[in-house]
Amino acid sequence: QVQLVESGGGLVQTGGSLRLSCAASGRTFSSYAMGWFRQAPGKEREFVSGISWGGGSTSYADSVKGRFTCSRDNAKNMVYLQMNSLKPEDTAVYYCARSKLARPGMGTYEYDYWGQGTQVTVSS
Repeated sequence: QVQLVESGGGLVQTGGSLRLSCAASGRTFSSYAMGWFRQAPGKEREFVSGISWGGGSTSYADSVKGRFTCSRDNAKNMVYLQMNSLKPEDTAVYYCARSKLARPGMGTYEYDYWGQGTQVTVSS
């Protein structure tokens, strides 16, 4: 059984920063890529960022490239998303997910375990 718990969301002004954390249970955490997705009201869940099993490879949606940084600490079973220069359009519920594979994909179908989400609200 794998459990993912996100934390770190909140309300921030435009241009501010937040760091999301995802705590994962399970002994095989380091064998899988991890991803961050977000879902705004009335919109589909979209890929934000992904990181390979060892952390050596990351990928980002064009909308967050250069502003967000994904990292992981396999010793602690943790994944992080550092979000800088936040914009109102970044407002959404952010989800951590475990990939079915060692490399991160951009489709939700490529992930099999999901956290409950954490709300990020960026005020203008």
